[in-house]
Amino acid sequence: MTLTQHDIDQEIAAERAAYRERIAEGAPAGHHPRRDYAPYRSSALRHPKRPPVTVDVGEDPELVELHSPAFGERDVTELDNDLTRQHTGAPLGERITVSGRLLDRDGRPVRGQLIEIWQANAAGRYAHRREQHDAPLDPNFTGAGRTLTDADGRYHFTTVQPGPYPWRNHLNAWRPAHIHFSMFGTAFTQRLVTQMYFPADPLFPYDPIIQSVTDDAARQRLVATYDHDLSVPEFSMGYRWDIVLDGPHATWREEGR
Repeated sequence: MTLTQHDIDQEIAAERAAYRERIAEGAPAGHHPRRDYAPYRSSALRHPKRPPVTVDVGEDPELVELHSPAFGERDVTELDNDLTRQHTGAPLGERITVSGRLLDRDGRPVRGQLIEIWQANAAGRYAHRREQHDAPLDPNFTGAGRTLTDADGRYHFTTVQPGPYPWRNHLNAWRPAHIHFSMFGTAFTQRLVTQMYFPADPLFPYDPIIQSVTDDAARQRLVATYDHDLSVPEFSMGYRWDIVLDGPHATWREEGR
């Protein structure tokens, strides 16, 4: 039987009520979602159920890197963080500026860290061969960028407002507009991945991915803030979003890490 939005809404409400009951009984706040969060069907089906495989790095500390994907085959350039200038023409859609700081648990800047983003275009379609949404592709928008944090831990991207898109978690399921963020640390094994959302999105209550963050305060930390000072006159709207790596105010990360 195909699940409806009403079915998912009921499951989300039940998960939220159970979380609040645990908090009332003295359990600590859950800043990260459970990997088996039932309303997010594909996560519940694919999350690891066995202990991780241990890689013996006693003889070669870099052995784990030989079994991981390789990134950064070229230097980061001045165009890598401007997704509107990577092709011969301008992409379609509302231009936006996204900026913030990468911080540790004590609010100190994390400098020189590689941040990568990827996103759907203004029509809600990814430039990916496995994409199944039939919205139009934009020949002038690939949807991927990267940058290094500066001495103050600050990053900066220029891109376009991504569109919402359907997915097959349940009948009439739509993802809120979002941008994926990846932070690499000093090695691939330290990679952290999360998502940034936009203020007042009407799809928030219906989306089991953002609702899998059952703690209200933690979920709100995934939503960027409109910042008029970041808006570029006659060019782009500005959004500010800080990323906190750990501690009680950490930004939610995928895989519950």
